[in-house]
Amino acid sequence: MVSSPMSELSFADLGLPSDLLQVTADLGFTTPTAIQQQAIPVLLGGADIVGVAQTGTGKTAAFGLPLLAAIDPDLRVVQAVVLTPTRELAIQVSEAIGSFVPGGRRISVLPIYGGASFVPQLRGLERGAQVVVGTPGRVIDMIERKALKMGELRFVVLDEADEMLRMGFAEDVETILASTPDSKQVALFSATMPPAIRRVAETHLNKPVEITVSRQSSPIASVEQTYAIVPYRNKAEALARILATSDVDAAIVFVRTRETAEEVGAALAATGVSAASISGDVAQRDREKIIDRLRHGQVDVLVATDVAARGLDVDRIGLVVNFDVPREVETYVHRIGRTGRAGRTGKALTFLTPKEKPRLRTIERVTGSRITEAVLPTRLDVVAHRLGSALAGAEQRMSIGMLSVHRDRLAEHAAATGTDVLDIAAALLALSVGDTGAPANDELSLPDNGSRGERFERESRFEGGRDGRGRDRGGRDGAPRTAGDGNRYRIAVGHRDGVTPQGIVGAITGEGGLRGAEIGKIDIFPSFSIVEIPLGLDSDAERRIGAAKIAGRQLRIKADSGPPSRGPRDRNDGERPARRPRSFSH
Repeated sequence: MVSSPMSELSFADLGLPSDLLQVTADLGFTTPTAIQQQAIPVLLGGADIVGVAQTGTGKTAAFGLPLLAAIDPDLRVVQAVVLTPTRELAIQVSEAIGSFVPGGRRISVLPIYGGASFVPQLRGLERGAQVVVGTPGRVIDMIERKALKMGELRFVVLDEADEMLRMGFAEDVETILASTPDSKQVALFSATMPPAIRRVAETHLNKPVEITVSRQSSPIASVEQTYAIVPYRNKAEALARILATSDVDAAIVFVRTRETAEEVGAALAATGVSAASISGDVAQRDREKIIDRLRHGQVDVLVATDVAARGLDVDRIGLVVNFDVPREVETYVHRIGRTGRAGRTGKALTFLTPKEKPRLRTIERVTGSRITEAVLPTRLDVVAHRLGSALAGAEQRMSIGMLSVHRDRLAEHAAATGTDVLDIAAALLALSVGDTGAPANDELSLPDNGSRGERFERESRFEGGRDGRGRDRGGRDGAPRTAGDGNRYRIAVGHRDGVTPQGIVGAITGEGGLRGAEIGKIDIFPSFSIVEIPLGLDSDAERRIGAAKIAGRQLRIKADSGPPSRGPRDRNDGERPARRPRSFSH
């Protein structure tokens, strides 16, 4: 067993090829973590390892860099497989490994996971992906389809092995490992080492080196930590209000995916916020330009994924917002550590849903922090804050003088219209802060501070359940659920037309101009389907959607009335259901 080293090493001391060493420098990596110091040289030497380490200790680079060193870029077949317990982690690890690929190497990294279409994943394998990062269930599916061939496999990683076994993937993991060549190299990482994990190591690893490291601690005592419970559909508006009432110099908003980063960044920019977004897909040169603009005050809000924010060190950051509650404690610590630096205090706010509250308690327990509930700003709070800023600016302008021409014009207008000068000044002040006098319709459908009912929607990834082997079943991956008590619409396609939730969502968003997050529960019956759209549709959107076709049939969407089922017969069609309606939370 190897324990944490006492000496400080650099990445140059670990034996990495020169191009991978350059990648670490480009990403802003300085000193390798304990797991990286110990695992990278062992894996580069060809030995198997069992790494006992928590998520967030730098595991991905610890196995990702040696994995890439083992890949032959000219061989367009799968040479490495990384197994992860969840699709979110598969995407995250895939993005991270992709960010480690040197510019001169043609190495394709492909995430594969359940709850998403097979087609793009099959195409990625056909095009010669060399690294596959996936959930056990989908990997098994691809092997059974003969799309994922393991004959040339050189490297296997079991990431969060204890979590995979806890989720019921034991049989799939055994099946996958049994289908790999004996000559492969294996890296197994687990936060704990229960007997089941030791059995896997004894059966499938060859004289592994065991490495144990403790959790990395980050000082966050200088950060004021708060949380707010916010329905998914209201997160962007809540974020805009927080930023509008904050006096911090700059902020970082952390999100899970590239798509969310782009959407949130665009939404903020549309409200006049100086915002930019970065993700793992942003080229290193462009990433550096955006961060430089943030550092020099040309951008005030950066929306970023965890992968894209690696190595980011900007002293201006006074606020970190977790748009999505981090899955791991270490990720939370790493994120909020971006503020409160150089002896300054910082603020961190985390959005979460009622069901995610246990995660918050876990973060508090592990970090020893106290995370208090924040009161989200109302529309009137936003206006009041802007008024304060405007009046402060007015005081500064008055100190300069040279206002006689404006005083004269104001007096002339008041005399000509018979209007009180104070009323004119108040109207000018209202216009300066964007108050047009429209009805306030203030609140965001946010839960009251004293009551956090389950009626408020929660963002979640539709898991679709697990089958008897713990394998992923269907469902729309990555789509947030929305409230189930909104407007219901009936469309004229169902089971017998071969429709899927993905097809319905695609048709409605494509023709109606909606986002996927605005579509709620979908019930599919034999000859029709019921779709919840909480915010409703205007007549023009309803017309466009109604003319759209799925499987050759027009949707003919119309408002629905009544419960999903009327006894033994299926709605107005007068037919007995061929099977129970399939219900999907989008």
